[in-house]
Amino acid sequence: MSSENEPTGGGAGDAPPEQLALIRESVRRAKAPRAKPRTWRGAALAKELPVARVLVDKGVLHLDRYFDYAVPEELDADAQPGVRVRVRFGAGRHRVRDGRREGGGLVDGFLIERLAESDYSGPLAALAQVVSPEPVLDGELLGLARGVADRYAGSLADVLQLAVPPRSARAEKRTSPDPLPPPPVPDPGSWARYEQGAAFVAALASGGAPRAVWNALPGPQWAEELARAVAATLASGRGALVVLPDGRAVARADTALTTVLGEGRHAVLTAGAGPEKRYAQWLAVRRGSVRAVVGTRAAMFAPVRDLGLVALWDDGDDSHSEPHAPQPHAREVLLLRAAQDRCAFLLGGWSCTVEAAQLVETGWARPLVAAREQVRAAAPLVRTVGDQDLARDEAARAARLPTLAWQAVRDGLRRGPVLVQVPRRGYVPRMACASCRTPARCRHCSGPLEGQESGSALRCGWCGREEGAWHCPECGAFRLRARVVGARRTAEELGRAFPAVPVRTSGREQVLDTVSEAPALVVSTPGAEPVAEGGYAAALLLDGWAMLGRPDLHAGEDALRRWLAAAALVRPQSAGGTVVAVAEPTLRPVQALVRWDPVGHALRELAERAELGFPPVSRMAAVAGPAQAVADFLGAVELPGEAEVLGPVPLPVTATGRPRRVGAPPPGEHWERALVRVPPGRGAALAGALKAAQAARMARGSDATVWVRIDPPDIG
Repeated sequence: MSSENEPTGGGAGDAPPEQLALIRESVRRAKAPRAKPRTWRGAALAKELPVARVLVDKGVLHLDRYFDYAVPEELDADAQPGVRVRVRFGAGRHRVRDGRREGGGLVDGFLIERLAESDYSGPLAALAQVVSPEPVLDGELLGLARGVADRYAGSLADVLQLAVPPRSARAEKRTSPDPLPPPPVPDPGSWARYEQGAAFVAALASGGAPRAVWNALPGPQWAEELARAVAATLASGRGALVVLPDGRAVARADTALTTVLGEGRHAVLTAGAGPEKRYAQWLAVRRGSVRAVVGTRAAMFAPVRDLGLVALWDDGDDSHSEPHAPQPHAREVLLLRAAQDRCAFLLGGWSCTVEAAQLVETGWARPLVAAREQVRAAAPLVRTVGDQDLARDEAARAARLPTLAWQAVRDGLRRGPVLVQVPRRGYVPRMACASCRTPARCRHCSGPLEGQESGSALRCGWCGREEGAWHCPECGAFRLRARVVGARRTAEELGRAFPAVPVRTSGREQVLDTVSEAPALVVSTPGAEPVAEGGYAAALLLDGWAMLGRPDLHAGEDALRRWLAAAALVRPQSAGGTVVAVAEPTLRPVQALVRWDPVGHALRELAERAELGFPPVSRMAAVAGPAQAVADFLGAVELPGEAEVLGPVPLPVTATGRPRRVGAPPPGEHWERALVRVPPGRGAALAGALKAAQAARMARGSDATVWVRIDPPDIG
């Protein structure tokens, strides 16, 4: 600093005129009232539409409504409908200062709309913060979320947590690419194999809204056929949405879409992509840069603009059912979207669920099937272990792999890989006494004892403790036998029988996507079957009793679906493809597999359920909890006059250390469950009554847990 600029005194009066002006301006600014951050005390409100209607993300039923907040002038530009905001929630009437309510905790929410005045007569709290000016919630998505919440007796906030992915600031800063022009109309391709396939594609390309239940032919062409349906929809200037059960199916559909459409025309929405990438893809769809979406169940809420087609593959897969509240099913969500947007609907799969058959029977959708000649040309030969085979091989009555199965494996390995489907994972997941057949149980938690590959000590499947000195509590014997053999034990047995052939396993620990066309044994659990290049030469479907013997209404339908999914990966009969099902051949699902007639099986199941009043002909809800809580809830709820209450009945007690299923009682607690059934057309009234009763319980602060689920998947 030069000497002439150095201060000569300590007072303000000695300062140069320029510095005095700066000091006066600083003092003038300091005296101006400033609003506290996130309370905006004393701040001016927006001149136009000063009230914001906000959905607070609390997720409880008795707060499932909108709340009004004041909009500070500084937030006026960013506080637009659809943006994420933060508000203070929970302040009482007594915490009012300068005409503004203060206090409460900061919670997230969505700004629904701006109003000129509020219906609330008291003072309003101010918006604390606009998290991002990016609008993520429009009226179409809000209406869909409200419809899903009402159908499943849930809260709107819970549905929006499923519909809108978490925010990523870096993804929002990136600009989305400009939308590409519509592609040309594709040719029908393999859709010509179906009786109305070419007409369906033409209707999509012309802007129509056909609704179809598609029984796909076996083979790998299903992904390309889905891609052509999407391309036809895009050619009409509309958007398309495809929901698949898992990441492997999404990868196949992604490849097919890239082949048919080219790069940059579709987005992939899966949880495995990571938060930032998934949010960036979601924003590209929201902004209109991409008009086609393919993904898992999280994509069912994708905000596709000008939606022209919603498609769902394999609706019987458990992965389509959301485990988080209010637990919607992707099929029902897409049905709501098809009705809301008046767009086309396509429900496809190798099998056919009872719900899909009902859509056709009621006339809401049309069947999209191939002629029997096409089915016979595409399907493999399916054989079962019948009475004639057992008569020629007495040992096959007790054997797990009868002679017919061994012959199919041996012949198939000469031409390519062989698939072996085992319904149980692990090594020997169920053991029993060799003398009296009493199940082997853990002494600590009564869980099932499992055999290990080392052949030494047993281990509990629930608590993990090892048992080295087991003896039968009934007869005192020390020898054990396998009640159920898992995939790893099956692979070990087949490896000893065919030592020159490689054995590969695919299951929960490691799921294979593809295998080569070289001869190999591929042992897989249901749903984890890899795709073989050129198709499998043969397939074995083992232990059919394990899937058919489940005490569940969907046991036969689910077993047939899993068998068809495995058999569809086998080469056609003309190329030598053979499937051997080790199951009782007289059972209806086995006969449907032999004839490759999933539609006929679904129609017969639907007729039986209609006679008995079971879903999907009726609507049903489950109410579970402690006995007294369930009784109090059922006594308080105002059910529709046509409602019928079945039960309550005790639920199995969850053992300590065992994984808890969704809706199951906590370990050690005794719960009961009641089923409430209503006839068709009264489902909305049932959901509304249950939601109102549950909201009243929560408002009273009831401590007892009562679990309510619409359309429970397991009703016995």
